[in-house]
Amino acid sequence: MARITVEDCLKKVGNDNRFNLIHLTVKRIRQHRQGEPYLVKGKNKEIVMTLREIAAGKVTFENIDELPGLLEESDSAGAEAELEKIDSQEA
Repeated sequence: MARITVEDCLKKVGNDNRFNLIHLTVKRIRQHRQGEPYLVKGKNKEIVMTLREIAAGKVTFENIDELPGLLEESDSAGAEAELEKIDSQEA
């Protein structure tokens, strides 16, 4: 994804509700600041990386509370399976 736009993110959040987008973004940024890894690859600032996660469908209101610690589980195969589940939900 070369560029990220608010419209890309609003399509995933729904209802053209910018407040919901901001709420989700801030919650995810707080998780990143506590050490959570990004779910997309890139070398941008945290806000852009977080918006990329939302636009890719990897961060939603349904899974935001389940994401912390997902990759730190002792069973790495289980964590990978959970990430694949998240990826399949976006399709």
